[in-house]
Amino acid sequence: MQVGLYFGSFNPIHIGHLIIASHVLNVTSLQRVWFVISPQNPFKPSSTLLNEYDRLHLVNKAIEGDDRLRASEVEFSLPRPSYTAHTLAYLEEKYPTYSFQIIMGSDSFQNLPKWKNAGAIIGRYPILVYERPGFPVADTHGAEVTLLQAPLLEISATHIRGLLHDGKSIRYLVPDAVAEEIRSSRFYRKGPGSA
Repeated sequence: MQVGLYFGSFNPIHIGHLIIASHVLNVTSLQRVWFVISPQNPFKPSSTLLNEYDRLHLVNKAIEGDDRLRASEVEFSLPRPSYTAHTLAYLEEKYPTYSFQIIMGSDSFQNLPKWKNAGAIIGRYPILVYERPGFPVADTHGAEVTLLQAPLLEISATHIRGLLHDGKSIRYLVPDAVAEEIRSSRFYRKGPGSA
């Protein structure tokens, strides 16, 4: 099984994430894309994050009915903060017959050399990079890189949280099931980044 790992906070998951995952499946040999929900990103303050199980629930709502996509809580049981190198080692041990590739935006890719055990990641895993405006890939850092011209929407989870805080509509920015769950559970109402 060839699996693309799409790491992120998904705080919350939105249409932009789903379009990228679907595009990657359509233009590569990957058979599945797993959304790997990070309980604590070492580059982001955890105080801005909705509880990880709530974010996992929203991802599951977003991908319901699409067997090509999966929400993964693998990092929930690993030491925090979440380091991609540790997650990859764990997944490789748990799924020895699977082949993993990493999906990331060119903005994150530029920071790859700063990641923990970056050399091991670069030397072992193919990386699918979707280009984001203003972040051209000028250096592959020695990684096996495939550049993807994915359809990008200027949607950010930060913007969505701000709209929710202000009592505005997020329709069309997230799947309807996600919008309904956020509304009924009153997520993101206390402040732009809070649960």
